[in-house]
Amino acid sequence: MTATTAVQAAYIVAALLFVLSLAGLSKHETARSGVVYGIAGMTIALVATIALAARDMTAAAVALLVIAMVIGGGIGLWRARVVQMTGMPELIAILHSFVGLAAVLVGWNGYLEVADPAHAALTGTLLHIHHAEVFVGVFIGAVTFTGSIVAYLKLSARIASRPLMLPGRHVLNLGALVAFVALTGWFVADPQRGLLVAVTVIALALGWHLVASIGGGDMPVVVSMLNSYSGWAAAASGFLLDNDLLIVTGALVGSSGAYLSYVMCQAMNRSFISVIAGGFGTEQAAGDDTEYGEHRETTAADTAALLREATSVIITPGYGMAVAQAQGPVAELTRNLRARGVQVRFGVHPVAGRLPGHMNVLLAEADVPYDIVLEMDEINDDFAGTSVVLVIGANDTVNPAAADPGSPIAGMPVLRVWEAEHVIVFKRSMAAGYAGVQNPLFFRDNTQMLFGDAKARVEDIVDALGAAEAATGGRALARAGA
Repeated sequence: MTATTAVQAAYIVAALLFVLSLAGLSKHETARSGVVYGIAGMTIALVATIALAARDMTAAAVALLVIAMVIGGGIGLWRARVVQMTGMPELIAILHSFVGLAAVLVGWNGYLEVADPAHAALTGTLLHIHHAEVFVGVFIGAVTFTGSIVAYLKLSARIASRPLMLPGRHVLNLGALVAFVALTGWFVADPQRGLLVAVTVIALALGWHLVASIGGGDMPVVVSMLNSYSGWAAAASGFLLDNDLLIVTGALVGSSGAYLSYVMCQAMNRSFISVIAGGFGTEQAAGDDTEYGEHRETTAADTAALLREATSVIITPGYGMAVAQAQGPVAELTRNLRARGVQVRFGVHPVAGRLPGHMNVLLAEADVPYDIVLEMDEINDDFAGTSVVLVIGANDTVNPAAADPGSPIAGMPVLRVWEAEHVIVFKRSMAAGYAGVQNPLFFRDNTQMLFGDAKARVEDIVDALGAAEAATGGRALARAGA
């Protein structure tokens, strides 16, 4: 077996492992094995690719490759170890930007290599196809690069989450796409370096503008869509590098990311085209200056007393729970209430947090039984018959303003927590949510606000429940002794 044949066989095995990884990650029960399959596939792919490349490289080039891998791998391991779950969305966004930048560099290298007469081996139709691959790869990569950087800046709160509303923004987006199509034809016919520079600049600007024009409420979909873009960028690089596995892997990532984005848009009642086109066809309403009245505050002790009398409780987690790292105490509270015979369930919105599946991972990490973690459609009709709802760090996903046609989140399906008998909202302050929209839920008659760090407040509730149980037991012993 030749080295090339062995590498191709390794690529087939790696591709199969990547497919098994995606299949495993689709279910909570098999997610861990899915991760293992993915790691194994990537390890095989890297070893095979490096072994094949090293045959034609000098010792110095191999040394540089090893140094680069050690540095990059070390940085990756460090970031993976220190990142908090709350920082995962922005970490993923910035990693997407690296894929985009790599695609741009590969595209430019492909152009410069063919432009050099000493290395030009393509002629005729094959050369035209190569030029098209270069142009498309650079365009997709540049859009992914700047779009991912803007997503990172928004998710990490380094820039405001509100959408950028430039005059004629839709015309700018469409104009950039038309320019790309026209320049592609021109470049294929006459591959001038200036045209490649022009499309690089246009794509960088378009990627920045597309994501900057999308509001905070749609950012989970944007992260998923950028994942898809990074996949297509990788596939484009695979064509340029004549690497079949990179093509297959990029196509898997691109198609799965696009489908996930579509599913999330359906769950949010958003237009798929609207979101990926930078909010095309949607208009953000002006700031909400409606007077909703006064909110009511409560304490951990009063909340514990309310829970002692409850027959059913639904907990709706949000990004605030992740920030406070309150999943552990929430799991303890769940066990405490269930031991008392209280029915406890979780209602998780499809875009709770800032990353698809964010809340599910946190709850699984805290050993919350997965059979009581329900999706929005499974639990929304049950709020009306629920004694107490605990809204822990959620805001936009429980906002009744979604029913207002003039709201920026108009039409977005939300958890109808306000239909319960009592609603306790855990929040640090009365500030608006990530989408920048005030929440009238906070001012309803059956809603009380429990301010402070979510983790500390949940721990206080657990302590209050334990103290009450101990007091009850002490009184019972005293009566028995009398």
